[in-house]
Amino acid sequence: MFTFIKHVVILVFCTALAFAGDAEDVRKTIEDDFAHLNKTKRPKNDYSKEGALEFWSSGGLLHKIDASGRPETYEEVNLSPKHIEVIVLAPGKAAVAFYYSEGRLKPKGSADVDHYLTRVSQTFVKESGKWKTRSSHWSPVKGGSGTSQ
Repeated sequence: MFTFIKHVVILVFCTALAFAGDAEDVRKTIEDDFAHLNKTKRPKNDYSKEGALEFWSSGGLLHKIDASGRPETYEEVNLSPKHIEVIVLAPGKAAVAFYYSEGRLKPKGSADVDHYLTRVSQTFVKESGKWKTRSSHWSPVKGGSGTSQ
C-alpha cells in the first residue's frame, strides 16, 4: 500500500511540474514573440503547421492564417504583453494564454495608434518541441484602441 501511495505522490508531483513547465514555456514564447516584433517590426509568425484562426483588434470577420503567418510590417512598434496567465489544456500538447497587449504602433500604410490596448486570448499547440499559435482573439479594452488596419 505504501508503494502505491508513493507512486501516486510522485505522479502528481511530476504532473504539476509538467503543467508549470508548459505554462512557463508558453509565457516565454509570448514574450519572445513581442521582443521579435519590437526589434524587427514584423511578427515572428510562430504559427501551427495547420495555420490558425484569428479575430483582429481592428474588428471585422474571422481571418484564416496559413502556416507562413501574417505578412504585415510596421513603421513603428513598441508593444508589451502584460499579466500573462496560461492554462495548460493537455500537458506537452495544448495550452491557452490570456493577457493584455499594450503600447504604441504604426502599421505600414495605416494610421498611428498611440494607445494600443487589447485583451488577448491565444491557443497554442506544441509541434516539433515548440509552442505554435493555433488561434488568437484580440479585442480592444475601453480607453484603448485596436489596430488601424
